[in-house]
Amino acid sequence: MMKRQTVLPFACVSIVFLLHLAPVTGQAPATAPTVSPSPTNITAILEKAGQFTIFIRLLKSTLVGDQLSSQLSDKKSNQGFTLFAPTDNAFSSLKSGTLNILSDQQKIQLVQFHVIPSVISLTQFQTVSNPLRTQAGSSDNGQFPLNVTTSGNQVNVTTGIVAARVDNAITSNSKLAIYQVDQVLLPLAMFGSPAPAPPPEIPKKEAAAPSHEPSGSDSSPVDASDAGANSFDSRALASFVVGATLGGVLLF
Repeated sequence: MMKRQTVLPFACVSIVFLLHLAPVTGQAPATAPTVSPSPTNITAILEKAGQFTIFIRLLKSTLVGDQLSSQLSDKKSNQGFTLFAPTDNAFSSLKSGTLNILSDQQKIQLVQFHVIPSVISLTQFQTVSNPLRTQAGSSDNGQFPLNVTTSGNQVNVTTGIVAARVDNAITSNSKLAIYQVDQVLLPLAMFGSPAPAPPPEIPKKEAAAPSHEPSGSDSSPVDASDAGANSFDSRALASFVVGATLGGVLLF
């Protein structure tokens, strides 16, 4: 009886100890949750991809990035966008001071020129109709034309100023497609050569003043030989008249 009473308390203590130890030894170490950028936060997507520092700065300073993200977050809207994102190397290849000479409104248009208000997949570039309409303005007047050409799997974007190559897709879903390009897309309206100045007008020649000489007079120069001949004929005629007159007098 004493032996049974001794074993029972020991067994109870052992069970309690094991129950207390199990959660401690079996607990997995806590890990920090992985934070993925929102599928509608454009600047966060570009920051994660890297090498888009200058374009991100333009998206933020012009507020275009916030506007796009706000529209994409609207669950009631089916609006989608395609964004061409130039790399930092693309901006470095621009002529020095190119961005500094732009006004705030022109910077907004420059960023908007990289945005198409619809989602275009890589395969759809093969059949898309040119010119593409961008958020910068209509392409009908030739100021913001954006054309896409394809050769096999290669996609190129031309603006009339530069020809950019689409290198890869950064993200692509039903509402947003972002493509990396190797050139900044410069719109024709902002960076095109000005129209040549018209040629100066050629002054009209003034009409010659009317001649005051009698209509029967001949103003053409007289050759010296003709003048001498005319003078000789006049003297001969005068001598003949004088002679004839004297002869008539004598006869009378």
